[in-house]
Formats: sequence, C-alpha cells, structure tokens
Amino acid sequence: MIKVEDIEVSGFRNAIRGMRNPKKSWAKSDSYYDENGFYVLGKNDIDLAHRLYTGGPEHRKFMRQIFVSFDITSHHAFWAEFDTYKVGVTRDSCSKMHTIHVKSFERDDFSHEGIDEVGGQAARTFDKTLETLEWLRGRFNESHEKKYWRAMIELLPCGYNLKATVSMNYEVAANMIRQRSTHKLDEWREMCKMLSCLPYLKEIMNENQ
Repeated sequence: MIKVEDIEVSGFRNAIRGMRNPKKSWAKSDSYYDENGFYVLGKNDIDLAHRLYTGGPEHRKFMRQIFVSFDITSHHAFWAEFDTYKVGVTRDSCSKMHTIHVKSFERDDFSHEGIDEVGGQAARTFDKTLETLEWLRGRFNESHEKKYWRAMIELLPCGYNLKATVSMNYEVAANMIRQRSTHKLDEWREMCKMLSCLPYLKEIMNENQ
C-alpha cells in the first residue's frame, strides 16, 4: 500500500532563469505567469530544459532548484529502499518510538495485499501477530515496563505503514523514475507514476523529443 498526498511544487521561475545564465540567453525565455498566478513554461524553455537534461547531471543543475514536497504513507520495505536516496532528500517521519503504544493495532495499519492474496497460514500468522502486538501494547500501557515496548518494536511486521513528509528536487524525482519504474514492489511503480505527473517533468525527461 502507498498513499501520496499534499503535493506542492516550487522553484520553477528561479530554476529557469538560472538555466539560461551560462549563455546569457534570458531574452529567449518564454515562460510566464498566467492570470491565475501559475508559472507556465514556454516551448523555448521546455526545449532547452530537455536538452540540458539529456546532456547529463553536469548540465541539468537547474533540476536541483525545482522542489517538490508531499506526504507518503507506506510500509517499511518501501521506506528501506527509499532511504537509498539521501542526497537532495529530506524526510520527516511519524515516530514509532514515541507513538507505537498510543492506538490499538488494526489490520489497515499494515500493508497486507500479499497476505490477503495468499491467505491460509499467512493470514492466520498475521492475525496472531496483531493479537500479540495488542497484548504487548496493553501490558506496556498498564505497567510502563520497557520490555513490553521493546518486544512490540521487535515483533512489528515489515508491512507496518509509516507516514512521512518528504521534500526532494526534480533531479531526484527523475532518478527515481529511471531506476524504479519497473520495480518488483507495486508501491514503487505507483510512486513513479505519481512523479511522472509532476508539472513539466515528463516533458523535460521525454527521450522522444
């Protein structure tokens, strides 16, 4: 399971201006603000952005000046691979350490699509794990003994969903699309579809232009 919410993009105007600095070609820029205050990239600027993108990281520095921020909710297996992207990424997560004991454990606190598909012993093990986690949570809240909290953390399945607010730049987003679009995890493929819909990113990356 993956849920992406509250997407915000910023920095286009400054990035496009800076993109034209090397050859002092500002007069050729055709981007503008429309009547609703949205920054619209013109054909000339998109064409140059695409050429710089295909020129490689040393030429597409402008992409590091376009920023995107959003909330992601997904399981630990997704987050473990997301943490590969350290440069140009900030992640501010909900805390298991401080809040794991606050609410009861429910099935939809976890990604369980594969478990549901397999059923049988996998489903029974999942349900028993939830039952044990809930018992440990109750014991910790009653006694405040750290051993019950520690046992919860150690027993928590990898499918436990965690929410985080993430900020990155367009260079990172483009790398994710190139590297993860055919990933084994459905969540990564969904993530890449979302990133591909960010304003003008598909046009900048388009290899067929």
